[in-house]
Amino acid sequence: MSAIEVVYSLPGQQFVVQVEVPEGALVRDAIERSGLLTAHPEIDLAGVNKVGVWNKLAKLDAAVRDGDRVEIYRPLIADPKEVRRQRAEEGKVMKKGG
Repeated sequence: MSAIEVVYSLPGQQFVVQVEVPEGALVRDAIERSGLLTAHPEIDLAGVNKVGVWNKLAKLDAAVRDGDRVEIYRPLIADPKEVRRQRAEEGKVMKKGG
């Protein structure tokens, strides 16, 4: 068995669930065992929410290893490229790093 941490966050709230999965389990298996899909029906793994392992995008059929942290990402509210374009049009100067 492998100990996996599954994480999902909302503004101001973070949900961290420890799960045990058999060797050879997939990202999808860890998420399903976490119960987060039931607790948060807004999670849509089929199209809206992306997932990752330790801050790197991963597919649902990627294997997980003991100690991995599986993360469920929320969709972006605004496209960063579009925000930069709008600022440039308005003549605002961006400082390095944000």
